[in-house]
Amino acid sequence: MKALREFLRHSLPGSVGFALCVILIVLALGAPWLAPYNPNSQNLPARLEPPSAAHWMGTDELGRDVLSRVIYGARVSMSVSVSVVFGAGIIGLILGSVAGYFGGWFDSFVNIILINAFLSFPGILLAIAFAAFLGPGLGNVIIALMITGWAGYARLARAQVLQAKEMDYVAAARSLGASHLRILYRHLLPNIIQPVLVQGTIALAGAILAESTLSFLGLGVLAPMSSWGAMLNDARAHLFDAPHMVVFPALAVMVAVLAFNLLGDALRDWMDPRTRAYLVVTDLAR
Repeated sequence: MKALREFLRHSLPGSVGFALCVILIVLALGAPWLAPYNPNSQNLPARLEPPSAAHWMGTDELGRDVLSRVIYGARVSMSVSVSVVFGAGIIGLILGSVAGYFGGWFDSFVNIILINAFLSFPGILLAIAFAAFLGPGLGNVIIALMITGWAGYARLARAQVLQAKEMDYVAAARSLGASHLRILYRHLLPNIIQPVLVQGTIALAGAILAESTLSFLGLGVLAPMSSWGAMLNDARAHLFDAPHMVVFPALAVMVAVLAFNLLGDALRDWMDPRTRAYLVVTDLAR
């Protein structure tokens, strides 16, 4: 908690990003209690109503409350982003660490063939291809984004392990008879995890954007589940007569992406020893 308070005190963008992320998490976890209406409850006589006291963000073409659907959309976006980053991060961390530590043919296969093959294509195009092959659905979206997102973590982990395995503490552990698994788990992983965590924080924003894109294209979550991208897709036909249907889901996507980008950039600066030392010296000089 002390480190968190120190981080928030020294970084205004980090504080803003952290506050927005907390709000998103609260909305996702507390959606059943915070949403004023059932997000799937239709009320055709009240369709396309503008924002009012009864419906703060108006209603959509089926009379559903837009605010309730935006709140439940936060649950979908957060669950997808956390699952994708966790799954892709674990896969990439394992493959990259093992390849960098052992080297040889396995390193060449992982780095030259697998990683370069996945990184040579735009990630969103690969995600669209895998999502189209697997079909729509929340689980298939997570799998598609995990398949296309692991390569960046693997390259970063491999580069960190290549540097860290030459350190004296690794040589000392090896000379004392430590197994390869123990060296990887107890000595290398704790020393390479920081940049991976920073990349994962920033990747949360990319996962939210990718899920919204797939849902907008009809390859994401299935109706009637609320999703910001699906809400934007439904609003295309009412861009001029009911612009609130576009504005509020788009703002939700923008705020979520901005929150994780601000937090990730602040974490990257804070974990840089030179930047952190500068902030500490500046604080002491006041």
